[in-house]
Amino acid sequence: MQYFLLPCVENGRNLYLGLMKKIFLTSLFLLFSSVYFLSSAQIGGKGTYDFLDVTNPARVAALGGTLISVKDNDLNLAFQNPALLDSSMHNDLTMSYINYLAGIHYGYAAYSRTYKNIGSFSAGMQYLDYGNFTAANVDGVITGQFTPGEYCLNLSYGRNIDSSFSVGGTLKTIYSKLSTFTTFGNAIDIGCVYNNTKHLFSTALVIKNFGTQWKTYGDIHEPLPFEIQWGYSFKLRHAPLRFSENLTHLEKWDLTYTDPSMQTTDPITGAVIVKKKGAIFVDKLARHDVSSIEILLSKNFHLRVGYNYERRQELKLPNTGAGIAGFSFGFGLKISKFNLSYAYARYSVVGGPNHFTISTNFGEFHSKKKTEPVIQDDSIRKQ
Repeated sequence: MQYFLLPCVENGRNLYLGLMKKIFLTSLFLLFSSVYFLSSAQIGGKGTYDFLDVTNPARVAALGGTLISVKDNDLNLAFQNPALLDSSMHNDLTMSYINYLAGIHYGYAAYSRTYKNIGSFSAGMQYLDYGNFTAANVDGVITGQFTPGEYCLNLSYGRNIDSSFSVGGTLKTIYSKLSTFTTFGNAIDIGCVYNNTKHLFSTALVIKNFGTQWKTYGDIHEPLPFEIQWGYSFKLRHAPLRFSENLTHLEKWDLTYTDPSMQTTDPITGAVIVKKKGAIFVDKLARHDVSSIEILLSKNFHLRVGYNYERRQELKLPNTGAGIAGFSFGFGLKISKFNLSYAYARYSVVGGPNHFTISTNFGEFHSKKKTEPVIQDDSIRKQ
């Protein structure tokens, strides 16, 4: 009887896992289909809560601003894709801080725990402080000062369906205060990851910021910065290099904006010079792409480089060009029980912010041995 039951149990488990995969993928397809027509007409600057798209973790900032497909025991990446959240992050704490331009600063903090047979959870807070402003009435009389800010509480859940496939979701509660005006809303992120440790390859899909305002600034409900992302990562087996490619804003094809003041004209006729169709197509396609490389020099030190084509095109100036706008750089360093990350991302000719992230695991302060996570390459550890 025992030899008869074991195959039945195993087959039942395989059928259950297969069914769960199909249900989840079908749900993603239906969700995408239902929101595609609602979101396809949205363009940048037409929504609210845009601070949700601000890059917080230094590692992600160094790699171009988007990274959703690397599964290597980093709680900071679970902020990008909740499906990356797993038991290897149990008792992890991470904090990020960015001193932005013009007195603006923002940051993020998160903590994770795993419960056996239930899954992994994390709670985090994202904030953006715009600095101090002087308030005045319509006659120009100063009435005081105010400090506007925006906040988002993230509650995430991740679970491994099997050794290769994992899913996750994040519930976001958003609050914004601008002078005497306040608003709040909710949004969700849904993600899935396929991680093939044998071939050092992973791919992921994320649906971000699907939600609504419950209380508005005025009488109009503004759309949230909804986005669909897909990405993949792979590591060379015999070289310390990991490559990642992420495609952003898959819900909208044309991300370009034509500034009439920057159009090129013919010096003789004065007619606007129109780009060839092939060049226009390549430009629109490249604006979705964020590419990055991690140089894994040792288990305690990584170098990172990213390139964001859309950012470079939007930030270049007609006379001075783009400089290194669109490029980002950084490193990860492990010292004792702490993982430190730094990034510099160039946003304009004025300069760019410095990103700082520190992470640790409370379990390392009480136990000499921590359970090793399942990652793409056992010889390489994350920073």
